[in-house]
Order: sequence, then C-alpha cells, then structure tokens
Amino acid sequence: MFFQKGKLKKEFDQQFVNLIKETKEDWQQAQLIEDYLNDYDLDAVAKRKTAESIHFYLYKEAKIRNVVLK
Repeated sequence: MFFQKGKLKKEFDQQFVNLIKETKEDWQQAQLIEDYLNDYDLDAVAKRKTAESIHFYLYKEAKIRNVVLK
C-alpha cells in the first residue's frame, strides 16, 4: 500500500493545529486563574508558565513545519 503524502500531511497538520488551539485555551485558562487569585500562588504561576512554554514551543514548531493556522 502506498500512502498519499499530501493527504497524510493535511491530516497531521490539522491535528497539530487542534493541539495548538487546545494549548492556547489551557494557557488562557491558567492566566485567568492566576488573575482571580488574591494571594500570590507559586503553583498557579508555575502552571501558567508551563502552559505558556508548551504553547510557544508548538507555535515555533508550526513555523518550522510551515503549518498554516486558520
């Protein structure tokens, strides 16, 4: 069986775009949680920074792979 390269690339690019959107939502949710806290909570800050770094890593990877975000 031979796979069509274009079809597989589009499928995996779409999954990659969905993953980027999910991580962006996680990052925004972590920002909101941190904003709503009255106290300075290191756990909330760590979760926000982790979500932010994951999102930007995926964003840089998308630029390398030439994935179009729609």
